[in-house]
Amino acid sequence: MTALSPDIQPTRAARGQSRWQTLVTQLVGLIVILGAWWLVTDVLKLYPPYVFPGPKAVWTEISYGLWGTGPQDGKLLSAIGGSLRRVLTGYVIAVLLGTVVGLLMGAWRPLRTTLGAYLTGIQSVPSIAFVPFAILFLGLNERAVLFVVILEGFIPVALAVSGALLNVPPALRVAGRTLGAGSLGLMLRVLLPASVPSILTGLRTAWSFAWRALVGGELLIAGAASLGEQLEIGRNTANVALVLATIIIIGVIGGLFDSLLRAAEGRVRRDYGLEVPQ
Repeated sequence: MTALSPDIQPTRAARGQSRWQTLVTQLVGLIVILGAWWLVTDVLKLYPPYVFPGPKAVWTEISYGLWGTGPQDGKLLSAIGGSLRRVLTGYVIAVLLGTVVGLLMGAWRPLRTTLGAYLTGIQSVPSIAFVPFAILFLGLNERAVLFVVILEGFIPVALAVSGALLNVPPALRVAGRTLGAGSLGLMLRVLLPASVPSILTGLRTAWSFAWRALVGGELLIAGAASLGEQLEIGRNTANVALVLATIIIIGVIGGLFDSLLRAAEGRVRRDYGLEVPQ
């Protein structure tokens, strides 16, 4: 195999420099957003604090909620723990169930043309629309939230696995059968490994669906430590700073998990030769 020339082969230093440039750009963007927020709320005072609080008030809610020591402090930390426990439980179940169903749809055309069409239709329904059904069917408890999370995470995984199997190049199928692979061996040793990059994209989509469904479901559960409960408390007490603090935490957690899945997806795509390292 001919090695790439130094002008073509990306170096580790160049990749590190690119990451630093991206990080600096993101930090500059964050500073600009915070500066504009501070200007509108604390300098120009275009809105009263009880309508649109400034960054300092929101940071106070975050700091008290995460590491405060008073009797009412630390609520956000326990809410994060409760929400992560629910979403990770539902997400793992959704991935396992979606993988099995996706494999069945990819292997059996009648199932793919019927169930696949139904799942595509259900995916277009907003997750909040399933919350009333879940409450009536399972009760006003955590099982209702898990049901919505599993449903919203399961569908993207199933469709991604099924679609990925169908997009495997026919040459790989022919090569597998030529080498003596049966139906099960072809699926497990040829088609499924070749579908991993596309499946990882489905897993990332499933995470975003599951995370949004979780917060929507938690809004209706009383007494359980959750980020949805913190949003409801902020609404009931007209504490806009708490609402914004909770929204920021929800966005940060969702973004961190998405970044981890995106990094795993990028690594696999580079290993499969689908991307050139930057």
